Amino acid sequence: MTTRRTFLLGTGGAAAAGLVSSPAVAAPDVERGGRPDPDSDRFTIAVIPDTQYLFDQDRGDSEPLDASLRYLLDHAGHDNIVFISHLGDLTENGLKSEIEDIGRSFRALDRRRVGYSVLAGNHDLDSRTDDQRGRTPYLDEFGPHRFRESPTFRGASADGYNSFHVFKAAGREWLALALDWRMSAKGFAWARDVLAKHSKLPVILTTHELVYADDAGEAAFSDYGRRLWDELIKDNDQVFLTINGHFWPPGRAVLRNTAGNDVHVHITNYQDRYYGGSAMIRLYHFDLARNVIDVRTFSPWLQAKKSLNTLARKEIELTGDTDRFSVPIDFARRFAGFAPVPVRPARPAHEVVIPGTVAYWRSDSLKDLSGNGNDLRLVGTLTATDDHHADSPSHGSRVFGKNGYLSTVDNAPLNRMNFERGYTIETFVKLPKGFDHPWCGLLTKLAPGAAAGKTGDDPKEPLCTLNLAGGGSLQWAVFPRDRDGLSTNWGHEMDEETWWHIAVVNDGTHTTLFVDGSELLRNPSTPATGISTAGDPWLVGAYAYDRIVEKSYHGLLGDMRIVGRALSKDQFLTAR
Repeated sequence: MTTRRTFLLGTGGAAAAGLVSSPAVAAPDVERGGRPDPDSDRFTIAVIPDTQYLFDQDRGDSEPLDASLRYLLDHAGHDNIVFISHLGDLTENGLKSEIEDIGRSFRALDRRRVGYSVLAGNHDLDSRTDDQRGRTPYLDEFGPHRFRESPTFRGASADGYNSFHVFKAAGREWLALALDWRMSAKGFAWARDVLAKHSKLPVILTTHELVYADDAGEAAFSDYGRRLWDELIKDNDQVFLTINGHFWPPGRAVLRNTAGNDVHVHITNYQDRYYGGSAMIRLYHFDLARNVIDVRTFSPWLQAKKSLNTLARKEIELTGDTDRFSVPIDFARRFAGFAPVPVRPARPAHEVVIPGTVAYWRSDSLKDLSGNGNDLRLVGTLTATDDHHADSPSHGSRVFGKNGYLSTVDNAPLNRMNFERGYTIETFVKLPKGFDHPWCGLLTKLAPGAAAGKTGDDPKEPLCTLNLAGGGSLQWAVFPRDRDGLSTNWGHEMDEETWWHIAVVNDGTHTTLFVDGSELLRNPSTPATGISTAGDPWLVGAYAYDRIVEKSYHGLLGDMRIVGRALSKDQFLTAR
């Protein structure tokens, strides 16, 4: 006889592989050369460090930068490039001819109305001056007038040397602050005013000089960088990332601001490398779903060449620890101090008791809120809590352990239903830290398969059960009406201390398991119609074998709804 334990070995249900993130994962695959998607939670910021040796009187070469800009335009859609920042030292001497040359290169971005910022480095003007220096060739070429048609430009300081841009990505606005090589007291006051007037926007601060790095890549403040930190960055929690050039080698550090939050400070500059840095670009791939920024550094100019010399072959892409890396950031938590995620209000039961609802249970009552009489009774003891999934209709859950579970009352209509036309079962679960309770049920029929005449597999197994295998992976196992044996769907391991929405959807023929609205892999193609029944109760938060309740669920369980038809994802309890 096939038992539950041997059956698992045959199906490989003891474990399921989780997702593993890797550095420098490309942003979303959309049409090459298309426009970026401002709502995707995966987007890219492109950074161009010092290009000064490429624009050095008669000794330069604009082609590497032109190739980098062409690449960014060609991949605007593919990599979802929402903004581009140059870090200063555009030129070697700040001569009018040099500035005009690089200005012509950047017209490629102007023509396509791409959002970008530039700022002056010490080689673009008289390095002994601050932003009150007055007119320069740099200001004539890259002053505020150049950005009148820019989709992201929002303003500049009165002197014209400091500017800020606002771009949209991941469905929200972000602020890019581009600061002069040396800010005056007026410049600092302007920057603080910009941040105060845009107090809910996360900020990426770019400037030419802030930190330098040692040979190990550990970044530390320069004297001027310390002033920037003390007078602007540390007390403005919005600033979560700073990027500068000027020094080499590249490096990075994580600092703690006045609010107690991390500020990531990066230096990137490759002018000391082959061909003046070969117009290296750095792509910051933001992935808000994975809470990470993946960073990649390479030269599109070298990448496109059909033949390369000995030096060039080493420079196509840089993969050292300071050139290719990942920055973990819990964005919602990091931005909570100035832009907290709005709490979704609780919804009354009548809003989620949709047509076809058979039963709907919340943590604050044993009543079936669908009005169908499928009430619950308490066996043992349970604890109520206000902990809940962000999209749960009610703002509560129950804590289940070894001392209790719930059961439908004996006369509940649900006990006799066979769901031949399909069903949707939804709930919210949160596993505690150190979860180690395999085969504790979330929702289970008390009677075994044998009670409905089922003889396939192990007839002592319950007629249906939604439970958790080892490692917190889901299993939906059911004796359907049209089969003698079990039909099973398998999930993957779920993180502990995280709320998950689970949905089991049967369209009358096939069953599909969803986690957080995502269809899982191990859903069977063999038809499975309905749920066999012996008129027995349903158990909430427990598992039964041969009519004996073996285990209670260990963890938190939120709202649970059963609907007598297949629902689409936009009809789930999580729907906005």
